Amino acid sequence: MSDAATDAAELATESRSLDEAVTVLSGVGPSVASKLAKLELRTVEDVLWHLPRDVIDLTQLTPFDAIVEGETATLRGTLADVDGRQTARGGALVSALVDAGVGFVRAVWFQQPWRRQQLSQEMAQGKVVVLSGKPKLKGGGWEFSHPVVQFFAAEDFGPDASPETPKDKATIAADSASETNEAKQQGGGVLLKYALTEGIGMPLMRRITRDAAARYADLAADVLPQPFCESNDLVGLPAALRGLHRPAAMTEYEAGRRRVLFDDLFEFQLGMALRRRAWSKEAEAPAIAVTAKIDARIRRLFPFQPTAGQEQAIANLRRDIARSHPMHRLLQADVGAGKTVVAVYAMLAAIAAGYQAALMAPTELLAQQHRATIDGYLAGSRVRRAALTGSLSPTERRDVQRRLVDGEIDLVVGTQALIQESVDFDRLGLVVIDEQHKFGVAQRAAFSREGAAPHVLVMTATPIPRSLCLTQFGDLDVTAISDRPPGRQPVTTARVMTTPQRRKMWAFVREQLDEGRQLYVVAPRIEGDGEQAGAEELADRMRRHFGRESVGLVHGRMDREQRQSMMDGFRVGDVPVLVSTTVIEVGVDVPNASLMIINDAGQFGLSQLHQLRGRIGRGSYRGYCFLLSDPKTPDAAERLLAMEETDDGFAIAERDFELRGAGDVLGTRQSGQMPLRVADLRRDQHLLLEARRVAFELVDSAAVDEPEFATLKRRVLDRFGDLMELPRSG
Repeated sequence: MSDAATDAAELATESRSLDEAVTVLSGVGPSVASKLAKLELRTVEDVLWHLPRDVIDLTQLTPFDAIVEGETATLRGTLADVDGRQTARGGALVSALVDAGVGFVRAVWFQQPWRRQQLSQEMAQGKVVVLSGKPKLKGGGWEFSHPVVQFFAAEDFGPDASPETPKDKATIAADSASETNEAKQQGGGVLLKYALTEGIGMPLMRRITRDAAARYADLAADVLPQPFCESNDLVGLPAALRGLHRPAAMTEYEAGRRRVLFDDLFEFQLGMALRRRAWSKEAEAPAIAVTAKIDARIRRLFPFQPTAGQEQAIANLRRDIARSHPMHRLLQADVGAGKTVVAVYAMLAAIAAGYQAALMAPTELLAQQHRATIDGYLAGSRVRRAALTGSLSPTERRDVQRRLVDGEIDLVVGTQALIQESVDFDRLGLVVIDEQHKFGVAQRAAFSREGAAPHVLVMTATPIPRSLCLTQFGDLDVTAISDRPPGRQPVTTARVMTTPQRRKMWAFVREQLDEGRQLYVVAPRIEGDGEQAGAEELADRMRRHFGRESVGLVHGRMDREQRQSMMDGFRVGDVPVLVSTTVIEVGVDVPNASLMIINDAGQFGLSQLHQLRGRIGRGSYRGYCFLLSDPKTPDAAERLLAMEETDDGFAIAERDFELRGAGDVLGTRQSGQMPLRVADLRRDQHLLLEARRVAFELVDSAAVDEPEFATLKRRVLDRFGDLMELPRSG
């Protein structure tokens, strides 16, 4: 009987369950099981879903004697030497000598000084390097300029071995030399890499997962009907798990990876589509028609002509609020693109139709700034306005709440105080939520009441990468304002990393201040950390240079009156230099402030740097932003370089997302609200678009309500029902 037939016979006779303990798997005794538990791997099902985090395709390695000049080659070797020096022009050159087994190649990088430390550390740890690039013959040898490099532990390539027996260097070296044999054992030259824990080596983890896939993958319940899989080019789930853990070729691995990634993204998008359907069918919103007369009355309040982007946004929301089901639209704009004008237009349209409007901001400072802007537009109007924030006294808060429910307030600006249970409205017609990425899904829906819901306009001045728009805000229609108001000045951005550069910067800044301009000095923290100065220390330094009365200081620990007084002094020009933390990141508008120095710029995210830079160039003077930093990591260097290269907020957002990922871009609160199990939005954007299309088609056609999709629907409700506030029926 063949091995395959024997395996099939054994599987048919043994009693198997995915709930079985990991000790039923090859190589797993009590000791190994206790170590696997540190990875949350306690059952066979846990092991099946412990997916590879990387793959090494040894079928793509280029034999040394097959290298061709100018054609991409991929080599495996070890680092023999690392060197770094300055070029004649003062640039940085880092080079590495790689031993490819039968010959040496050299890899070089220009203007990446941090590479030297990175490569030296990897060499000291005896890492295996896989480099890929287009080689050139130079000095009788091969040289790769700026190759792509990956580093692996030598034991990643070794044969199966028990972790109970420590390996010496000679054994590891022998294991490394035999990686091709193990690749052949797995089939097709494909080596898988898994997350590990102490005492569990890569060879043993591979053996455990291969055994789980061989004996138990067929028990994995597939919630997608076979015809659906076939029409969407998806393998069945059991085949996908076998392909991920026991690939005979990269095609099997990729097919398995596509299936599990699709499931993850598809189920999330299906939840979004179900939520959107529930909103459109179950809730009723007031139909607000904007007549030509009302449109003209609103426009007369603005002392300028809206840009093309603002006009398009206004047209979108006029169409949305004219319907009797709730508008849910995201308005994103670059810094200074004028989204507040669109929000004011929307709120006044609702008020003109006899309804109330509310604007909610994440901080009291931003709420105050919105209130001041709105008061400026509505000076002399009959619109009754109020603020509701946490700083109000109990008596003041109760008075605002009473007037809201009695209909005596038309427009209220506030913080999350607006969504407390004690707050109610008479006829709430429209809600504007600013900086939505700092709020959660439930907060967005908190204004709805038993079958009736206001129209919702969500805004952000932080452009959001497309893939995040389709996930975090996937139930919203999206409008982007990418143009800038006329007269907005360009901002020149420069990295400042050496002492001579700092001297030159300060000479320029003093000249500008003497001409009447104003300066922001931004610090990432209030107090220093021993190595880097905080805002308080920087303010003291600035006062020694410019005089105590010339330098202001604002940060989040100051009381509201003190902070507002300092901001007012800067706004009217009495204080030429303002030292600040990121409290000035959003909403602060001082047209005469054309200079900004950001200290320790590498400590900030790319989008945050762009937001800070957006505080200058808001008047008739060109802006200049200086980034003070000595970047210690590749990502920090990339962020600062991107700031120099572009001032396009949408391009900045995409680059920030590539560098930092969804959790850091949206903040920890939001990363917790996108519980994707295996998908990576940076890497899997194409599949995200496909999953979204299929999910929304399934819901829009009502096919999701058919019996064959009942199990899928239950899974989506289990995963996302509470998070997305999905109805449990219908």
